[in-house]
Amino acid sequence: MAATHSRPPQLPGKDEQAQAKEASRQLARLLPAADQPLRLVTADNHHDMVSLPPSALRLLVDILTQLGQGRGVTIVPGKVELTTQEAADYLNVSRPYVIKLIENRKLDARLVGTHRRIAFEDLLRFDEEDRKLRRAALDELTAIDRDLGL
Repeated sequence: MAATHSRPPQLPGKDEQAQAKEASRQLARLLPAADQPLRLVTADNHHDMVSLPPSALRLLVDILTQLGQGRGVTIVPGKVELTTQEAADYLNVSRPYVIKLIENRKLDARLVGTHRRIAFEDLLRFDEEDRKLRRAALDELTAIDRDLGL
């Protein structure tokens, strides 16, 4: 998602993971009372008041939770457009497969010159629908196995 950052997300080290887990746990306790400002204290005991909207606090808790589990995090604005390679990376499929999805009208895209661009929100919608279809197929296979006594 080249338009949103200049380098790929970095995986947190063990120390950062531990810090992120603890910070996530502490901030999660504040979620119900998120209308109150937070007081940040630096290592040299400098105090600052910071007011965060509840949605930003929830996002911060989600980010810290992911980092605490050793995952890199990238923030993508909802209105961003992705290249076919970026969409393929997100879906964990090949670029030719994404192009086939576009050509078969299963995934919306627009042309910018000769290049295809996919709205991130369209990619999310496609991914969710695809997951639902795969879950339904798996449920059907499970029922067949159960009927056959496997």
